[in-house]
Amino acid sequence: MDSLAPEKAPLVDVWTKKTLTSLLTPGGWVLLGMAIILHTGVVSIPLPVVTFLYYGAFTTGLLLAWRFHSSRIFFALLLLFLAQKALTFFLAGHIPEAGTGRMALESIGLLLPVNFILLSLAIERGFSWSSNTPAGLLLFVESTVVAVLCRPGPRDPVSVPSHALHHAVTTVPLPTSAWLAFSAAIIVLLARFLLFRKPAESALLWSLAAAFLALHFGGAGKVSLAYYAAGTLILAISIVETSYLLAYHDELTGLPSRRAFNDTLERLETPYSIAMVDIDHFKRFNDTYGHDTGDEVLRLVAARLARVTGDGDAYRCGGEEFAVVFPGKTTPEVLDHLEHLRTIIEQCTFRTRIADRRQMHRGADRRNPLSRGRAHTGPAIRRLAAGSNSSPLSITVSIGVATSARAMPNTDQVIRAADKALYRAKSNGRNRVEPALVSRRPARAKAADIA
Repeated sequence: MDSLAPEKAPLVDVWTKKTLTSLLTPGGWVLLGMAIILHTGVVSIPLPVVTFLYYGAFTTGLLLAWRFHSSRIFFALLLLFLAQKALTFFLAGHIPEAGTGRMALESIGLLLPVNFILLSLAIERGFSWSSNTPAGLLLFVESTVVAVLCRPGPRDPVSVPSHALHHAVTTVPLPTSAWLAFSAAIIVLLARFLLFRKPAESALLWSLAAAFLALHFGGAGKVSLAYYAAGTLILAISIVETSYLLAYHDELTGLPSRRAFNDTLERLETPYSIAMVDIDHFKRFNDTYGHDTGDEVLRLVAARLARVTGDGDAYRCGGEEFAVVFPGKTTPEVLDHLEHLRTIIEQCTFRTRIADRRQMHRGADRRNPLSRGRAHTGPAIRRLAAGSNSSPLSITVSIGVATSARAMPNTDQVIRAADKALYRAKSNGRNRVEPALVSRRPARAKAADIA
């Protein structure tokens, strides 16, 4: 199967507003809210409330993870639970300056981030004996090792005084190994989030940050328990976020799906503009190089659409067709943004890595005569048919845009007007932006040429 590789990688704007919002919501805000409550004194949370929140979030998270077949979140919850219980037992309400308490803090401070890295890199396969046995066995071995290394000595306390958990434990300097492990884990988890933009990756990042704060404040006590509760709550919420993502986002491109598009249409208020975007010659491109390469093209175009300027929101409506909604904007206000989007996509070029056998010389042309008659459809297809590994392949889009008006009082009419403008862009040579013409009958376009 032939695949495409970027000829010249564009500079990706990683830290967009949408990226930061996705990163901070909800995990970052949950952790920030917990920190404000604990350290500003605005609200005083009694220990029973913290304990209820912790066990409630833990139980809810386990049930949701089991119901939605999220083994990574399930084991992350178990890791936080075992870490909290181990530290509460071995520290026994004392500041871990030496002895078994210090050994427990160092061991968990090293193992916890390492395990989170492994969970982030693991492939989600749900709950099955073959996929979950290694993870469960590793967790059991690590728990046994920590228990053996941190056995209470004759002078070490073995139980937690009842009054100890009612007071915040002072901050404790963590060992260098823990700092290095947590730093490496945060970098890996952040990179994974920026790469995949999934709620689970964000949840692992913020729950690990909550675990770090729990260890920083002694590993036991009300403050640490509250941070553990925040971490478990973040993991539980991520399952709901993932379910929402699957329901309202396209799995291939990551853009909001048609369901999300329809929901947005119901909330629009005049004025607004809707642009319909279609990849030029996508069907032939897909047939020439295969569906895997076609998927790569869809992902590339979607990535550019996701960064459209002008406060527009992009959606995948189906196949190679996308939509961009501009709330509160008219056509003159969005034309420059759409033209910039078209130019950005046009500048994305690829080179084939391996020549596709379907492009190799096969003697006489055995295609349908109608297909041979379409050879004039543009330089992009001629480059596709050349079959040379050194020939760059460009991707272009045609765009039609319409704005709500008195003559078009509902969204269906605006979409139809944008579709007609899109067909006109196709018939006028493709790779262009066309506004809807209300007072003028648009030129007809053959459906066969819109591919």
